[in-house]
Amino acid sequence: MVKRKKRLKKGIKSLKKQIEFHEDKLEEAERRKDENLVRYYEKEIKAKEGDLDRKEDQLKKQ
Repeated sequence: MVKRKKRLKKGIKSLKKQIEFHEDKLEEAERRKDENLVRYYEKEIKAKEGDLDRKEDQLKKQ
């Protein structure tokens, strides 16, 4: 089980990094007023946050 916990923690860290990256890109798209990119990044952030919640729940169950 130790390997599973370590893998989940690594996945959580990676997802947080990806969310941060997408938030930066979202701000840039908003400055450029590119509505298509804004919607894309909002959708991606929401999906990654869902994945993050799922992984955190799995880690709590361990």
